Amino acid sequence: MAVQGLPVRVTIDEALQRKCPRTALGCVTAQVEAVAAPPELLAEMRARVDEILKLPYPRGVLESGGITAIRAAYKSLGKDPARYRGSAEALLRRVIAGKGLPQINAVVDAINLVSVESRLSIGLYDVAHVEGDITFRAGHAGESYKGIGKYDLNLEDLPLFCDAAGPHGSPTSDSERTMVTAATENVLGIVISFGGSDPLAKACERMSALLAQYCGGEDILTEIVT
Repeated sequence: MAVQGLPVRVTIDEALQRKCPRTALGCVTAQVEAVAAPPELLAEMRARVDEILKLPYPRGVLESGGITAIRAAYKSLGKDPARYRGSAEALLRRVIAGKGLPQINAVVDAINLVSVESRLSIGLYDVAHVEGDITFRAGHAGESYKGIGKYDLNLEDLPLFCDAAGPHGSPTSDSERTMVTAATENVLGIVISFGGSDPLAKACERMSALLAQYCGGEDILTEIVT
């Protein structure tokens, strides 16, 4: 797949695939405008939050297939899922605690909405700051980066995305290097499933629609990687 002539090739490392054989990725690239979220998008976000809070047992969403699959994958790779949660679980826990969804910009907000709906973690990257091809692999000893709004993240044994410049994203927290800002023009969103590829087409379709509707999304391309 490519954005304005810039190829972005995403692959899954064989060693990670052996430990987590049902790993699959849904990739979406688009030209966007990272503006403030419009009222219509904020309304959709509030509606999803309300739906969860009105469930007979809201915490039941934390046992959905996507959440349990990522916990099992972290254990298989040697990472404690109670200490290093997937971003989808972190968002759902925030919703259950009554804190709602964060409001960053239309692009980030749209991706968080898809994550909450699909129960799958999603990596979001500014293509301008991605260097070369991307590999999804387990972190090596000594690897770390500064997570968005976080302290340095210990990447050893954590599933992560790595380009020619090194690790830049993970299902737990992405890095500041490739984060989406108001200056971002082209994005790569990667939906991460450790439970097979079945839910990815729907999640990618939803992401594409939201980017087109609320973020001026153009030249939208999708690809499923297994």
